[in-house]
Amino acid sequence: MNNMPISSEVIEKQINTINLKNVGRASIREIKLLINNVEKETGIKFVRMEMGIPGLPAPQIAIDAEKEALDNGVASLYPDIDGLALLKNEISRFVKQFLNINVSPHCCVPTVGSINGAYASFMVAGRMNQKKNTVLLVDPGFPVHKQLVKMVGLNQESFDVYNYRGEKLREKLEAILKNGNIAAMLYSNPNNPSWICFTEEELKIIGDLANKYDVVVVEDLAYFAMDFRKDLSKPGVSPFQATVARYTDNYILLISSSKSFSYAGQRVGMLVVSCKLFDSKHDDLIKYFPSNNFGHALVHGAIYNTTAGVSHSAQYGLAAMLKAANDGKFNFVEIVKEYGRKAAILKKMFNDNGFNIVYDKDINELIGDGFYFTIAYPGFTGDELIKELLYYGISAISLSITGSEKQGIRACVSLIKESQFEDLEKRLKSFNENHKKSSN
Repeated sequence: MNNMPISSEVIEKQINTINLKNVGRASIREIKLLINNVEKETGIKFVRMEMGIPGLPAPQIAIDAEKEALDNGVASLYPDIDGLALLKNEISRFVKQFLNINVSPHCCVPTVGSINGAYASFMVAGRMNQKKNTVLLVDPGFPVHKQLVKMVGLNQESFDVYNYRGEKLREKLEAILKNGNIAAMLYSNPNNPSWICFTEEELKIIGDLANKYDVVVVEDLAYFAMDFRKDLSKPGVSPFQATVARYTDNYILLISSSKSFSYAGQRVGMLVVSCKLFDSKHDDLIKYFPSNNFGHALVHGAIYNTTAGVSHSAQYGLAAMLKAANDGKFNFVEIVKEYGRKAAILKKMFNDNGFNIVYDKDINELIGDGFYFTIAYPGFTGDELIKELLYYGISAISLSITGSEKQGIRACVSLIKESQFEDLEKRLKSFNENHKKSSN
């Protein structure tokens, strides 16, 4: 094959060094380690699309607030387990301003990133009722969520949602929920990895069924307000970020500061719980937690025993950003639109070189341009494509590790610099020239 910047010998050597049995089924972190090693050996810089890492600077307003908090001595003090009062108030304001839902600050809790929030949610929701020991994961999804469910000792079910959009979603969900074993269900919206977004009709279906079968909906809003097809940037003004919270009181929202606020390094997320659920009582919880009250078990059981609270200074940084956003002084959405701009360019680049978008539509509407997109190449499974692209200095993850039933890979746009666009296009052209004959 022509114009392959990296030899197969180097790739195979590094695969064997870290003992990867199947590159296509490797975890995100394993792919990262592999690429780091290849780059170190060859000096060739990869076009890196495997990690969902923010590629924009953290807002100065947060950095300044965190510095001020440190100067005021918070580093010597334990933070309250349920969070800084200032931050809890701003989270409550934020969900009103950008989701148009009312949640008391009492029911808003900072967590060590959304992962900690998901872990705590599974831990408590999965023990509310001993007859319900299973989490339903709406795929494709973030692979770590599946691992979390295993870690807390719960069973899991899943399905690829792409063929069950609109009213078909009701039929599929009801067929699963009617069995009575589902304690909670989780999905991301916008979705990681496919970037599909549920419609209001679909969210109402989910909410209605959550009410009917008493299931806790864990809604992962890691990419808050990043469906750039709508202007979700104005506080208190429609349209608002879509959410199931309009249709049920059985909800937990996971809101990350990592992507929308570029604050990933400080590991501070937001757990927003329906106050009806937060204040509810479930006798089976007392077997595992200090109280049968859901909120108390969540905060003083699951969160306290896993992290003992969130970094004190990081809470001040997030509170400052939220206050500025709530007051209309900080347009966090406008900043992250850069991801959508890059995605549009990169998707065209792949399409022009023989690739196709895998998850291409939200029912009848074209998928938006955002943090991720999914691609395939004729004649390759997703696992095969991951390995083949390594020879061209391009990295991603296979859809097979996300619960997808489709063949292809997930590409993240965040770490690709504009200065790499020309090089990426050359590599894709070489790939296409070397494979288009065999794929026809």
